[in-house]
Amino acid sequence: MTDTPPPPDSLPKYLAEGLPKQDTETLKDVRAYVDRLMEHRSQPVDEADLPDDAEPVDEDDEGKGTLVKERVKCGADCTCNDGQGHGPYLYRYYRKDGKLTSKYVGKP
Repeated sequence: MTDTPPPPDSLPKYLAEGLPKQDTETLKDVRAYVDRLMEHRSQPVDEADLPDDAEPVDEDDEGKGTLVKERVKCGADCTCNDGQGHGPYLYRYYRKDGKLTSKYVGKP
């Protein structure tokens, strides 16, 4: 019998130790779940989930979320609070651990 293949270095220890102990049917279920999870994470963010003032530009070409133009307000003492805010700036909205997250990309 051949040795169990080594896990990737990035795999958390609890998974690296637990997965080899599972039967084949459970491993198939795990693989199917991982496939569904990866598909879910690569889906574009639904416009209804975005902030009201966010203007979708397009889906990120790498499948990592949705690119939007957004105006932001910086703080209580700034004149931007009386108007439209600063920007617009580009943000990428995506899901991380099931939560909607945004990351600043730059100026359009």
